[in-house]
Amino acid sequence: MLRGYRVDTLDHRSIPPLGFPELLRCDASLSPSLQTAAQIARGEIVHIPGYDYIDSSLLYSREREKSFMRRLKSESSETFLFRKLRTIKSESDALRLSIEDDRRPLSFQKCFAHYDVQSVLFNISEAVASRANLSQRKNTTTGASAASAGIGPGAAGVIGVGPGAGPGAGPGIGNDGGAAGCSNVNAPLFESPLGSREDLNPKENLDVDEGDGKGNNLVLSCPHFRNEIGGEGERRISLSRANSANYRVSVLEVPRENQPIHREKVKRYIIEHIDLGAYYYHKYFYGREHQNYFGFDDNLGPVAVSIRRERLDDGKEKEGMQFNHRVTFRTSQLTTLRGAILEDAIPSTARHGTARGLPLKEVLEYVIPELNIQCLRLALNSPKVPEQLLKLDEQGLSFQHKVGVLYCKAGQSTEEEMYNNESAGPALEEFLDLLGQRVRLKGFTKYRAQLDNKTDSTGTHSLYTTYKDYELMFHVSTMLPYTPNNRQQLLRKRHIGNDIVTIVFQEPGALPFTPKHIRSHFQHVFVIVKVHNPCTDNVCYSVAVSRSKDVPPFGPPIPKSVTFPKSAVFRDFLLAKVINGENAAHKSEKFRAMATRTRQEYLKDLAENFVSTTTIDNAVKFSFITLGAKKKEKVKPRKDAHLFSVGAITWSVRARDFGQSMDVDCLLGISNEFIVLIEEESKNVVFNCSCRDVIGWTSGIMSIKIFYERGECIMLSAHDNCGEDIREMVQRLEITTRGCETSEMTLRRNGLGQLGFHVNFEGIVADVEPFGFAWKAGLRQGSRLVEICKVAVATLTHEQMIDLLRTSVSVKVVIIQPHEDVVTTLYSVSPNSSAPSTLTGKVNQLEVILRQLQHDLRKEKEDKAMLQEEVQHLRQDNMRLQEESQTAAAQLRKFTEWFFHTIDKKP
Repeated sequence: MLRGYRVDTLDHRSIPPLGFPELLRCDASLSPSLQTAAQIARGEIVHIPGYDYIDSSLLYSREREKSFMRRLKSESSETFLFRKLRTIKSESDALRLSIEDDRRPLSFQKCFAHYDVQSVLFNISEAVASRANLSQRKNTTTGASAASAGIGPGAAGVIGVGPGAGPGAGPGIGNDGGAAGCSNVNAPLFESPLGSREDLNPKENLDVDEGDGKGNNLVLSCPHFRNEIGGEGERRISLSRANSANYRVSVLEVPRENQPIHREKVKRYIIEHIDLGAYYYHKYFYGREHQNYFGFDDNLGPVAVSIRRERLDDGKEKEGMQFNHRVTFRTSQLTTLRGAILEDAIPSTARHGTARGLPLKEVLEYVIPELNIQCLRLALNSPKVPEQLLKLDEQGLSFQHKVGVLYCKAGQSTEEEMYNNESAGPALEEFLDLLGQRVRLKGFTKYRAQLDNKTDSTGTHSLYTTYKDYELMFHVSTMLPYTPNNRQQLLRKRHIGNDIVTIVFQEPGALPFTPKHIRSHFQHVFVIVKVHNPCTDNVCYSVAVSRSKDVPPFGPPIPKSVTFPKSAVFRDFLLAKVINGENAAHKSEKFRAMATRTRQEYLKDLAENFVSTTTIDNAVKFSFITLGAKKKEKVKPRKDAHLFSVGAITWSVRARDFGQSMDVDCLLGISNEFIVLIEEESKNVVFNCSCRDVIGWTSGIMSIKIFYERGECIMLSAHDNCGEDIREMVQRLEITTRGCETSEMTLRRNGLGQLGFHVNFEGIVADVEPFGFAWKAGLRQGSRLVEICKVAVATLTHEQMIDLLRTSVSVKVVIIQPHEDVVTTLYSVSPNSSAPSTLTGKVNQLEVILRQLQHDLRKEKEDKAMLQEEVQHLRQDNMRLQEESQTAAAQLRKFTEWFFHTIDKKP
């Protein structure tokens, strides 16, 4: 099936294929990278010779296969996990194995400790696929235009807007002049924020999609969109009563309380879908001694590698491991490989632990075996190199967002009706006062979101606010210029039509909203806010969300059947929802493609203009001298050395999804701080917990249950022929957590039918009858019941737990023995218990008490920091309320003066 797809040798300087001379209008004096950048800025897609589009899971060309096989044959030693590829006898076998192994990333290397979640998702095969797809990407209909594409004749015309137009510039708008539908051959072109133009033909490149069937009086179900109307919550894969916030998880190596995003958890809502791992290069490389290498790989295109060797702290040195190699590997794919590998985990011909270190060639060949090491060249010793790498890595971080606000009156629902509301009503004014502050645009020096701050061509005022580290400028339809006798209101749509997130404000009586009525490629998320009892003491708001189907879910979740009163809490909820919506939208296909093109040009520029002639291993030039000598064998790495890493060690597993009663393929990551499960299909984090919350596990030959917090658990199983993974997981848990293996016991009843122990509401044994059947079976005070008769305690109420223990004929329990550090063993000791008599026993007891005191002290410090944050937040709220009170008092005084002045004038 795939033999028809031919891949030619890639040449980034190659001419375009015949028949498309109009695509390249480049200045020959410019470098190829700058020419390509100019083409991308104009929206011209250049075909990369030698790549044909097929599904990414099947993208494995014969030429790539041959190149990969030649590289495998040139290797004389085993340097990575995929040894079975060495036994491939034919090209068809190579193709078959590549498809089978695509279940886990080709760079899947258990010895590598990932720094963050997106690094775990790094996939070499997807990097190759995305590079090929980039050249073949068609101008598909996206965003709200995908929903409105099937409306047919009579639909509003498509408007494409260039938001980058400077102040005083013309609107830069393409429209169809009100032509019916958009099946016209001369379909309008749509300009992106980068200046690219896209053909908005709705009949092209649209998959059949009927929507999710969810709707209410705020929003209707719509093709190509997914609605959140309240009560959805987050996906729950574990046996637990509560949901965990998974989309906020990013960095895995740094403790939760040390991450800025988590220090603000007392501020009610947390920002999600933000790649905090992008600061990895800045934190561990920038300003420190390290090496950067750039090059063009035959399969991956332009690549950039940063590597740094660092000495470990004293704790690791005591375990015999002294050095760590931090690596950042960048391709055109937006995900970056970030993390580290312990030197003792790398097979090498050199001696481990010396001051000289291991050859970088051997380190990179082990970590990234698919990369052609010989293509790399050392970067120039220029300050521009680290600065460019910082820009490249932090490309996706933005703390300035522009948000559209559409005004929908009673009886309205269409885009044209909302744009033609000339001025705001009292209900909208009240909502805007809650949302932000009105600012005078002329002379405004903060984030202006392409609004004119010099000549008032985009209105005199706008709405601006801040939330945490973010600046938000709102493009309010009624505050943008109104054009009489122009139903399309292009001066308004040129801004709102290019906003990714749009708030649709509905007055009482407004018709339900649907994205079908919106024509825009960029509007991917709509937050619908409906007001009830406006301008009264009982004013409140309902909220719903409609997002493009390729935008992942985002929080904070909307509670079921809840209206929000006008308050600072609702404001924080709405701003967090808007910011998270924009962050999530950047993961959609359209915006990922735009970012990928920009990233590829950054990498090309570095590989062409910032490299020396030094290879990663200059000794290769003189290899003929040692042709007659026996090649030195590589020393095997220290067994299980990688399990002592700080970052996340990963395994491919099947996880039981208790919420959907099915098994899902996931990547399990265990770092020193977190345990995460990432679903391979959706690439979303479906579970996370802190390592300090893990209390125990039950391991089998091919499966493991991990218990955390109050007995909640996740159930994992290894893939076929991967039983060794379970042993490694257990060993990793023993290193990173305070948990232990569970014990299973069958409890007998005494003559009175009693079990002989008491249990509290959390499942912790509060008291055990001395020398009773339970005591003889090994049950002790402080033990935690996690399963009773194969039922998870975390799913039971206290009454259900007691009832199950009383009524079951045979009581089988799974328990976690009391840990020496837990509070119950320290403060629930029986008064009659004897103190240790030996010196060793007394020392051990003192050590336990000391550890517990240190734990309590750390907990108190965390609580103190949270309280200080809460106090600061309350002070800010108090200041805002004082300002609002003063403003209201001033307005009341003016009204009173005006009222009495009017009365006095009357005869």
